[in-house]
Amino acid sequence: MASAASGTAPIAESRPRALRAFPAILRVTSGNFLEMYDFMIYAYYATYIGQAFFPSRDPFASLMASLATFGAGFLMRPVGAVVLGAYIDRYGRRRGLILTLGLMAVALIVIALTPGYASIGIAAPILVVIGRLVQGFSAGVELGGVSVYLAEIAPPGRRGFFCAWQSGSQQVAVAVAALLGVFLTLILTPEQMAAWGWRIPLLVGCAIVPFLFVLRRSLQETQAFAERVHPSIGAILRSIASHWAIVLIGMMLIAMTTVSFYLLTAYTPTFGRKVLGLGNTHVMLVTLAVAVSNFIWLPVWGAISDRIGRRPVLLGATIASLVTGFPVLLWLTRDPSVGHLLVSELWLSLLFGAFNGAAVPFLTEVMPEAVRTTGFSLAYSLATALFGGFTPAICTLLIHATGSRAMPGLWLSFAAVLGLVATLLATRGGVGRRSAARA
Repeated sequence: MASAASGTAPIAESRPRALRAFPAILRVTSGNFLEMYDFMIYAYYATYIGQAFFPSRDPFASLMASLATFGAGFLMRPVGAVVLGAYIDRYGRRRGLILTLGLMAVALIVIALTPGYASIGIAAPILVVIGRLVQGFSAGVELGGVSVYLAEIAPPGRRGFFCAWQSGSQQVAVAVAALLGVFLTLILTPEQMAAWGWRIPLLVGCAIVPFLFVLRRSLQETQAFAERVHPSIGAILRSIASHWAIVLIGMMLIAMTTVSFYLLTAYTPTFGRKVLGLGNTHVMLVTLAVAVSNFIWLPVWGAISDRIGRRPVLLGATIASLVTGFPVLLWLTRDPSVGHLLVSELWLSLLFGAFNGAAVPFLTEVMPEAVRTTGFSLAYSLATALFGGFTPAICTLLIHATGSRAMPGLWLSFAAVLGLVATLLATRGGVGRRSAARA
């Protein structure tokens, strides 16, 4: 590997450049923050949203309708990945990222301001579903666009560290949403939360949209994009079709990331309250601790993968998840407590940070440059649509069908198998080592 062979000098020389790039990192990840904040708020308050927009005599049916709508947004992600990804690869990273932020803002406002079912009837769930679909459409390329931008501005030997801030900004969103949830739980009664309190976090998200627009509009186009010949949208789509195998492998790779992330963050409040019977405030505090843990581990493991290569990190994280995922959840559910929930999730957070810290830069490296945003976004969106986005609903359904509260661990193990197979396929012949060297 280039970084290992040349010692620490290239990395040391890149540090001043890395420090100068942090304002750009903040600007580009600001929209990523809003996207994940919106998703987390919906997931945290799925029970209340289900009561407001999908009323039913059966609480389980109401919750499942809400979680299915949460997952429906992910079905639009592959469409957004292709349409908006081709736009970004053709017309530029900056223009595309401003567009996605605008779409996210519209979707957030729609969900925040739509009256409940009791006020406008069937129009309420229809508007909420439309809002989720628009949000999913924009999010389909947001992660890919941000990851590619960070990869293209990263100094030599620092791509893993830089790309980690894509997911790092998501952890900030999780932490902010969890802190707000703890605060609202302390000052509002359950009745107030069910009636109108759940809207407050959504309105807070609407209030910060103008500030995020200011940040993202100040982005500069990446030098790597400006210096390339830009293919037509038709050529981009044909190239993606010809590289279907690498998109499929990328989808399997990212399945591990998305399942882990949504299991640890989006599903934790519902799992803690409804399945383990723990207090809402304690569950939110655990979620906050997980977000902080993720935020720490992501850049650490991204930097480690810069040093030793992506492959050993990816293999270690997937094997550890496969071996420990179900036993950890079984241990937790046999004797549920806040302490056990915290220990379990911090362990899984370590594994998530390791895998994601290496997987995101690796996927930007193996995608052809001319279609990097489209290919990355399509692989990521397919994984999220088929696996990660429906994790809360699948876990709820598995527990309901089997009676075993540890079933989320089995779902995580399945995702780890996909990640392991994808890692072995993608790194045959030393591809992982060469990609790390190019970083």
